[in-house]
Amino acid sequence: QVQLVESGGGLVQAGGSLRLSCAASGRTSSMNAMGWFRQAPGKARTLVARITVSAGGTIYADSVKGRFTISIHNAVNTVYLQMNNLKPEDTAVYFCAARTGLLEYQYWGQGTQVTVSS
Repeated sequence: QVQLVESGGGLVQAGGSLRLSCAASGRTSSMNAMGWFRQAPGKARTLVARITVSAGGTIYADSVKGRFTISIHNAVNTVYLQMNNLKPEDTAVYFCAARTGLLEYQYWGQGTQVTVSS
């Protein structure tokens, strides 16, 4: 089992920045990728960014490219999401997730609220 705990959400004005953190514990050696997802009210949960644990390969949703950066600090089993130039449409609950296979994310954090005011 892997446990994930997010932190760093909050309220920020449009154009501002936030950094989310996700600390993993448990069987972290089984993880091959970690990701950040978000879910706005009334909308489906969608992938924001993903990073592979070993190689550090990243992918981003088109809506956040150039503004968000995902990174990983393997020594402390923590993944970060640096969010710059935030927009009101970035408002959502952000979830950290981890997977041990190639497709499904089996482990999820509790979520952290990000609210961007206009």
